[in-house]
Amino acid sequence: MSEDIYLESRGAVAELVLNRPAKRNAITSAMWLDIPRLLQSAADNPEVKLLIVRGAGGSFAAGADIAEFEAVYATRERAEAYTRSIGMALDSLAAFPKPTLARIEGVCVGGGCGVALSCDLRFAATGSRFAITPAKLGLTYTLNDTKRLIDAVGVSFAKDILYSGRMLDAEEAFRIGLINRLVDPETLPQAVEEYAQGLSATSAYSARTSKKIISMIRAGVDADTDETRQMFLNAFQGEDFQEGYRAFLEKRSPRFPGQS
Repeated sequence: MSEDIYLESRGAVAELVLNRPAKRNAITSAMWLDIPRLLQSAADNPEVKLLIVRGAGGSFAAGADIAEFEAVYATRERAEAYTRSIGMALDSLAAFPKPTLARIEGVCVGGGCGVALSCDLRFAATGSRFAITPAKLGLTYTLNDTKRLIDAVGVSFAKDILYSGRMLDAEEAFRIGLINRLVDPETLPQAVEEYAQGLSATSAYSARTSKKIISMIRAGVDADTDETRQMFLNAFQGEDFQEGYRAFLEKRSPRFPGQS
């Protein structure tokens, strides 16, 4: 496991940290390979209700490490293996079964923006900068990555971002929907922590099933299935609902199973 990326858990929150501050957290091939394994560890931890992805040292991520490009793109076979590892990392993050939040400051470019878009939510500091740059490298953005961009900003803005490769400031990124919340750099950690505390007080079952249903809708499912009906009905027999409605009747805050 690379020291350039690590997972840190604290109660209901796990943090996936990109840890190459001297390189503005440019993501190496080893880091891409580590991501699915680290995510599986967080997914298997029953205490974890939220995954936060952040960069160390004041930047989110400056994209894939361009210093490796000569080696990883040396042959078609190497290029295929490298791009497959990136795709697996981003798809694993997008499919993570619990809520995910990107805490963004500094640069969020290229593959770094792909990481952020693979998260459910994106909180960013003013002064952050965003770009997706295949057009400046003569590369093609993958279909899955393009779909996540379109889901966030819509077709027209996605075309602008991909065609131009231009840098967006945080205010524009917020206006077009690339990020969900824009806060001062000094208060970004507090804003993320407050959101995490609020989420930790809610039902993990509700969050997990809501995320799954939203993913199904995005994949083109437009009517209830046997699976979604069962998720809805199973909730009524679940411990979370039993605690939730009792707390409501007793006029107290619920303490859902798994909360400390």
